[in-house]
Amino acid sequence: MTPPDTVLPVETQALRDLIIRKLTYTLGKPVTAAQDRDWFVATALAVRDRITERFLKQMEMNRGKAKKHVYYLSLEFLIGRLLRENANNLGLVEEMREALADLGVTTDQARQAEPDAALGNGGLGRLAACFLESMSSLAIPAFGYGIRYDHGLFRQILREGWQQEFPEDWLNFGNPWEFARPEFRYRVGFGGEVSGDDDSDKATWTPGEWVDAVAYDVPVVGWRGEHVNLLRLWHAQAPDPLRLDAFNSGDHHGALAEQVRAESISKVLYPADDSPAGQELRLRQEYFFTAAALADVLRRQVRQAGSVETLADHAAIQLNDTHPAIAVAELMRLLVDEYGLAWAKAWEVTRGTISYTNHTLLPEALESWPVHLMERMLPRHMQIIYRINAEHLDGVRAKFPGDDRLLSSVSLIGEDHGRRVRMGHLAFVGSHHVNGVSALHTGLMKQTVFSDFHRLFPHRIVNKTNGIAFRRWLFQCNPGLTSLLVDALGPRVLDDASALTELRGMADDAIFQGRYAAVKRANKEALAVMIQERTGVRVDPAALFDVQIKRIHEYKRQLLNVLQTVALYESMRAHPMRDWTPVVKIFAGKAAPGYHRAKQIIKLAWDVARVVNRDPAVRGLLKVAFIPNYNVSAAEVIVPAADLSEQISTAGMEASGTGNMKLALNGALTIGTLDGATVEMAEHIGHEHLFLFGLSAAEVADRKAEGWKGSRAIAASDTLGGVLDAIEGGVFSPDDRTRYRDLVASLRGDDWFMVTADFDSYLDAQKDAMTLYRDTTEWRRKAVLNTAGMGWFSSDRSISEYAKEIWNVPVSR
Repeated sequence: MTPPDTVLPVETQALRDLIIRKLTYTLGKPVTAAQDRDWFVATALAVRDRITERFLKQMEMNRGKAKKHVYYLSLEFLIGRLLRENANNLGLVEEMREALADLGVTTDQARQAEPDAALGNGGLGRLAACFLESMSSLAIPAFGYGIRYDHGLFRQILREGWQQEFPEDWLNFGNPWEFARPEFRYRVGFGGEVSGDDDSDKATWTPGEWVDAVAYDVPVVGWRGEHVNLLRLWHAQAPDPLRLDAFNSGDHHGALAEQVRAESISKVLYPADDSPAGQELRLRQEYFFTAAALADVLRRQVRQAGSVETLADHAAIQLNDTHPAIAVAELMRLLVDEYGLAWAKAWEVTRGTISYTNHTLLPEALESWPVHLMERMLPRHMQIIYRINAEHLDGVRAKFPGDDRLLSSVSLIGEDHGRRVRMGHLAFVGSHHVNGVSALHTGLMKQTVFSDFHRLFPHRIVNKTNGIAFRRWLFQCNPGLTSLLVDALGPRVLDDASALTELRGMADDAIFQGRYAAVKRANKEALAVMIQERTGVRVDPAALFDVQIKRIHEYKRQLLNVLQTVALYESMRAHPMRDWTPVVKIFAGKAAPGYHRAKQIIKLAWDVARVVNRDPAVRGLLKVAFIPNYNVSAAEVIVPAADLSEQISTAGMEASGTGNMKLALNGALTIGTLDGATVEMAEHIGHEHLFLFGLSAAEVADRKAEGWKGSRAIAASDTLGGVLDAIEGGVFSPDDRTRYRDLVASLRGDDWFMVTADFDSYLDAQKDAMTLYRDTTEWRRKAVLNTAGMGWFSSDRSISEYAKEIWNVPVSR
């Protein structure tokens, strides 16, 4: 504690006293009995009070002003821990540290006790969180809408290298950041029947089942606390939580059946959908939160404007991927059936209000639902979709008579594998703008998945390259580098990301390089501690930290990285006297529960790590670590410590990426394909300051068209065949020598993700990286230039572009 004769500054003393009051009167704990979690909750509630004061003042100032709002609908919001983010954005970090120190508590004690809110799977959810923070920082009035999952993305445990999934329990002890809003409760229907007059647009839907959506609000405070928006998350409840007649008759389980069925909607993020019941639950989730969000939007619209006809003037609804695409049909249903608009007017309002962000070119990731499931679960919506489709196809016939292929391609109902509703098509037709998330991705959208739609609507597809919130991914997770940047560039770098370009003039400054390297070394030492704690692997912070952190998927090609690791290991064993660059290979990421091949890749990485790390022949010059249960909090330690950033997806398959931005901003050099936003990063940083390799997107398409077989690349490579033989032969799986035969066979065959095609090029790029790392001065120069080139990739820039070019809302700064 602070010595008795020390007087705290007034603001710090006020915060300290507020923390004590929260601890005493909200938690009912004396200081002497408080545990770390108690200190976190008390501090969070004190910080939340400061946010609330600003929010209420903001509401009072805006009372009577009909400002246009943005409504961002996303099934994922990967917000992570909020204590440090909120304190940082309010300018309370030092006050909070001093206040807690006076109470004998460190900031880290309180922060580490906060659960990591895993309300997302990866880049999609983290992007949504960054975008909400930027909307607040730019003072754009906005709501985020999603689901308050009882259990977010699963907790990953590795048992002998095999991924095991366990419930993630972030809400076990409540969420001090949220406000329950039981007054905002909307009844969402499923199933039932539809009746109506054939001569009228309007119909009456009588659902057979009802579920209540109850709102919980999480404040999202912008930079310097100047504006606060809300993330409104919906919790599912049964209208009648207990059938008392059944309970009293002895059917205690049956009495709760309706409650269990209703609450399953907000129980788990991404329940497995490889069964009919799983598919139904996914659809219920998507409609549930979308319907509640739109009911909330229209309630606010009627209160402020008195009519839904002007909705497009007051609201911009952004669909983050296809998960909320049912919004097109739901908004039409509300406008026509509930508010009495004529069909044509409702369609004008709907398309004028909604816009859609596409995040993938992979056909399997563009959602579609069986028609029979939609007709059973959402019968009125299927009627609306049929009518939208009929009018849409009539328009296509008028423009392109006799083109049956085009009609089939752009129909909202696909017929290829059973009749299915194409949700990406629905979102496209019902939106005034459709955007990709990198220049390459947007161009490929026009050429591939939406080529026929682009032919019909040549001005609808636009590009909005993703960005990241620098407040989280620089200021918070890398305070050492932030302090150095402020010293070098002045405090304006905290408000203007473009100021980073001025670092280019310091890239050759030996003194600045030294300070920059010292920050990196401290971050690597912190990561080394985490690696040892979580994996038992001891690593040298002086080694090259080669990092690949992202969702485990074949197109992201963790497998390519593992194959190169095996090649390096075998080369070190074969040439022990060579002067090797020490390397630590760091992997982290989760595989979808039903994705067997992704889980097999995790197991292979773990098996390789076990063999390599125990082999005295490599003298510790190569270490491999797979960090389990990757989440935002882990990323905040890994990202600042990375030397080499693996962005090695098959060209043309990564829509954008944001991990690539976070790592380069913090001084990691990228080894990657020209895919997603890495293309634009190379333009801003300089191609010569990245390690680029592999086929281009066009070359990948050509190889696939000609019937590519991996055996061709294996035969042409001096190294790859031996690597695959070792894996297939059980060198890394002596307990089961057949474990990876199917995996290797897939590489020798079609090799859809071009792992074998890019292997030799990747091997050469890795050699270049290891060689450069030994040139300390040049590596540091390039690291500085990477940071200098990343200012454009702020999510503030992304959101400014959305605001001006899609949403038509003003930006304050």
